[in-house]
Amino acid sequence: MDILGVEFDFTTQQEILNILQDKIERNKKAFVVTANPEIVMYANKDPQYMHTLQFANHIIADGVGVILGSKIVRQPLPERIAGFDLMIELLSIANQKGLRVFFLGASEQTLEKMIPKIKRDYPKLVIAGYHHGFFKGHEHKVKQMVKEAKADLVFVALGYPKQEEWIQKNIDSFEKGIFMGIGGSFDILAGTVKRAPGFWRNLNLEWLYRLIQQPTRWKRMLALPTFVKKMFQYKRKSSR
Repeated sequence: MDILGVEFDFTTQQEILNILQDKIERNKKAFVVTANPEIVMYANKDPQYMHTLQFANHIIADGVGVILGSKIVRQPLPERIAGFDLMIELLSIANQKGLRVFFLGASEQTLEKMIPKIKRDYPKLVIAGYHHGFFKGHEHKVKQMVKEAKADLVFVALGYPKQEEWIQKNIDSFEKGIFMGIGGSFDILAGTVKRAPGFWRNLNLEWLYRLIQQPTRWKRMLALPTFVKKMFQYKRKSSR
């Protein structure tokens, strides 16, 4: 499903989980992008980032705005697949099967809080390694750490566009693994940031909850009305 040049998987969360599980079992690699309107709009302004997204094996609709956009052009995607929810499902699978997981990103303080919680909540998965996201000047060292970890799952929490650019640049160096950019999810796992309660998520208002919690995000929220406007423009052009 093409949304302003970004090709989203027409899939449900369970379907993409099945696909990723199969790739893990066959030691295949995959580059997964969890994209919201901000990412779509950024890609439309930055050709290099759009080029990076074109390398992804799977781009999923992480954002109610993307679902709204697909409805505007009357090709509705099946459902929103929150990147955090997909990560949690993959961690559960890793726990069941004893998979190897690498965590890359966030601050050292966040990792210090998160890793013990991962060990407590998912005792049967193997923490193959972790490193904070501030490694400028030490890129080769970090790449070697990930390579030697031989992880089945690599979660990259550097924020866009850095996380997708890192994956695209380095994925060919690794033998296997599902590589997924997950933004600020480590902060939620660590407990330093609260996720919206189920009530807010069910009403598709998680974005509003986050804005209330972090008012400094308001500039980023401006991407949504611009995105909706562009979708209506795209619809008008297509109907001519």
